[in-house]
Amino acid sequence: MSKKLVMAAVLGVAAVMTASCTGQPAPVNHPSTVHAQARPSPDTPTHPVANAPASTDGMAPVIRKIQTDKPYVFITMDDGAVKDPAALQMIRDSGARPTLFLNSKYFKGHEDYFRALQNAGVEINDHTMNHPNLRGKPYDFQRNEICGDADAIQQAFGKRPTLFRPPFGNYDDNTRKAVASCGMKAIVLWTAAVNDGVVQFQSGDKLKAGDIVLMHFRHTFTQDFQAFLDRARQDGLTPMPLWDFLA
Repeated sequence: MSKKLVMAAVLGVAAVMTASCTGQPAPVNHPSTVHAQARPSPDTPTHPVANAPASTDGMAPVIRKIQTDKPYVFITMDDGAVKDPAALQMIRDSGARPTLFLNSKYFKGHEDYFRALQNAGVEINDHTMNHPNLRGKPYDFQRNEICGDADAIQQAFGKRPTLFRPPFGNYDDNTRKAVASCGMKAIVLWTAAVNDGVVQFQSGDKLKAGDIVLMHFRHTFTQDFQAFLDRARQDGLTPMPLWDFLA
């Protein structure tokens, strides 16, 4: 195939992004949608790559689910409180590339543990320094928690985070403004969670294409991650790196 034809095929791949809001549950904001072309590459990409919706009026967009017609699912891991020694090998063996949302109060002093996960293909993103409930807090308080964690992640792991998850899924307009001010592209929520080895759905009884799944670094890490992998396989879905769809 000629080089021109290859590049035409690459540029023809597109992905659609929809932003909406949830939490425990969180307040509903207007969703935003972006249609983005795949990034040009010398080789045809194996999956679409899309951009996050743009910030509006200085407020970061809120993402609950990835709009895709492909059988993709996205696993995210929060906090970093329990450093399960089995996590590294499980992640390597799975082929999944989770997105981590870490608190600096948990990773400080344990940077080597999370660097090893980073080297295995995960991406580390922002979850505040101390895991407070942000909703209703003053802007300066929120910005300090969010920017402070981003600074600590950049210093510890060599890359500034581009995504943010609010503790408990709770946020307000001050959160969205602080996230944008701290240089991040989007607030990421979820549509399903894994607790005590059981996948729990916000709607329906199975994982669906585009679902963002939440789990934590807890003592049940191995059961929770295996439950996610088994459920994704059962529902015919392939784990994909979230950041490729929120570039």
